[in-house]
Amino acid sequence: MPEMDGYAVLREIRSDPALRGLRVVALTAFAMQGDRERALEAGFDDYLTKPVSVAKLKAQLDPPAEIRPPKPE
Repeated sequence: MPEMDGYAVLREIRSDPALRGLRVVALTAFAMQGDRERALEAGFDDYLTKPVSVAKLKAQLDPPAEIRPPKPE
């Protein structure tokens, strides 16, 4: 994403009360040690690395765009 990284997008999503419960999964091709922990600590719901199996991706996104109650702060 040329204008924002995934962490900036996540902050925008989490700052919008209407979207706060949206499931957000980090997906990267450049996984480094500690990235998964960093992503989960930042508020991503899960962290996947490429190549990712279609079944695993589908399991993370089904049902699509599910809005859940916000996590307590």
